[in-house]
Amino acid sequence: MKLEVPFQLLSLATLVFASPLPHNDGSVGVHSEQTRDPNLRDPIFVSVPEPVKNNPPLQGNPAVNGTNTTFSAPFTPAGGLLSQNPKYRVKSNFDYQSLSVGLHQELIELDLFQDALSRFSVDEWEAAGITAEDRFLIEFMADQEVGHATALTNMVGPERAVKQCVYRYPYKTVREFILFSHLLTRWGESGTLGFLPHLDNRNTAQIVLQAITTESRQEMIFRQFQGLFPMPMWFGKLLLLSMWRSQTTSWTLLQRYIKSCPANNPTIQFQIFPDLLITNAPNLLGHPPAITRNTSGVTYPSRVIKFEWEAPGKVTGYDDKYRTATTAGPPKFAAFVSQLNVTYTDLVDIDLAKRTAATKQLGALVFPGANGRPGNSQVNETVFVVLTDSKPFLTPGNITLINPHVVAGPALYQSG
Repeated sequence: MKLEVPFQLLSLATLVFASPLPHNDGSVGVHSEQTRDPNLRDPIFVSVPEPVKNNPPLQGNPAVNGTNTTFSAPFTPAGGLLSQNPKYRVKSNFDYQSLSVGLHQELIELDLFQDALSRFSVDEWEAAGITAEDRFLIEFMADQEVGHATALTNMVGPERAVKQCVYRYPYKTVREFILFSHLLTRWGESGTLGFLPHLDNRNTAQIVLQAITTESRQEMIFRQFQGLFPMPMWFGKLLLLSMWRSQTTSWTLLQRYIKSCPANNPTIQFQIFPDLLITNAPNLLGHPPAITRNTSGVTYPSRVIKFEWEAPGKVTGYDDKYRTATTAGPPKFAAFVSQLNVTYTDLVDIDLAKRTAATKQLGALVFPGANGRPGNSQVNETVFVVLTDSKPFLTPGNITLINPHVVAGPALYQSG
């Protein structure tokens, strides 16, 4: 199927001047005031400001406080970072390992979309409300992943890059595929955006950023295929800004779906936490597809959330090459990592022998509402939850410090 996208090329006159300019010969009467014709749609109308009297001196460093008159280049304020001769390749092992995790993510998404398109019949797709046009969109997503994987492979180096593996998927129906795709693109989006500010080569980060913004749109589309409100949060998850989410927990979530890989695939060096399961997770499989739905949450504050976790040391990952690990003590708290904050709730009914516990969903707001509108709930959309042995104060800039305290996780709590 080929998409025909007609467009109209507008001339500059059409864009700037929506109606003809009135004639103005510039003459001014003796007793008239010179005023601007209100019908004149001049895109370069320049007003001359009155002189500022008693202008106070600039405070602080004028090169960084936004009030300077010194420019680093023509029309460019001082400050900022610029690569005069950018190179799009990894500069460190940190870059290499991070992009290798990202490449694993792109390759499984490519295989996932192709697998579902070939696995289900037209009748199965149609019964789930997914039309031929919708299926073409999924097919186009697979094409996008080809481009993403190619870009990352070129930056890592084709001879050293991760190659496509054999995968194991948990879905058996179209609706389960849509749910899994929503979650997979969710942690892929969060994980990749999270490590970008920390890469040694910022130019490489720019290319990956251009790929992952596309993936953010994929995640929203799968939410619409589920009939969910497409974007219930005000901010992307806090994990987007941290190395912790990016590689360690992204790899923890991803590696369990990789069955085997080529022998020359690189070993991923990031930690894998023990699995965490929410045993009473909300069921989001019941709605037909919709552009949007007038509800942004399917759970509620004080809802009991039940957990079960695995002991560390489990053999995991493709070809049984990895083991789960933790340096934390016994679990005491559930950490909800969402939007601009990490918020802890106490664990109750802790059974260390069975490795089970429970907590209650918190009801905090990111910011209070205004003008009669409600605020945005801290727990909304797909929230990442880990169990911890303490509750250190964390912000987007230092969330990596949670690593030594993670007992198990993350689990994906689908609150809306």
